[in-house]
Amino acid sequence: MPSRKIDRWLWLAGIIVVVDQLSKWLILGWLQPGDTVYVAPFFNWVLTFNPGAAFSFLSTADGWQRWLFTALALGVSAWIVYVLPRHVGEFRLSLALTLILGGAIGNVIDRLRFGAVVDFVQWHVAGFYWPAFNVADSAITIGALLIVWDQVASRPRSEAAARGGESQW
Repeated sequence: MPSRKIDRWLWLAGIIVVVDQLSKWLILGWLQPGDTVYVAPFFNWVLTFNPGAAFSFLSTADGWQRWLFTALALGVSAWIVYVLPRHVGEFRLSLALTLILGGAIGNVIDRLRFGAVVDFVQWHVAGFYWPAFNVADSAITIGALLIVWDQVASRPRSEAAARGGESQW
């Protein structure tokens, strides 16, 4: 039964969505938009709404980006649910896809509720401030990095490279 193979991954994606939404609910009950709470010399809690994508890409568009990013996230989520059963034996790839799935759904919920994604974590150093982000964004980023790692780690080594680094060219 193929669906049983991905149950644990779908549960993990669901947990990511719940943790993401719970963290946003807590921040929304505590801070007002634009508030900043100092936590450490490199970290603040803030409350911002990002109608765009990563790094506020398209955040100044007229509102159509909400539906574009929602459709894109739902399409990627459907694709992940479709391909995940084929990769259940590949732990790193399955984990990566699951993190992306949970993060995408978490941010879709925000877009549907608020028309923007709720961000609240702000890292900074020496006057440079990283754009605010959230749990879902973190899951997506870690998932993407795991996919890159999986691709690099899974790359077959040539026989020549295995013998001492001789070039194939």
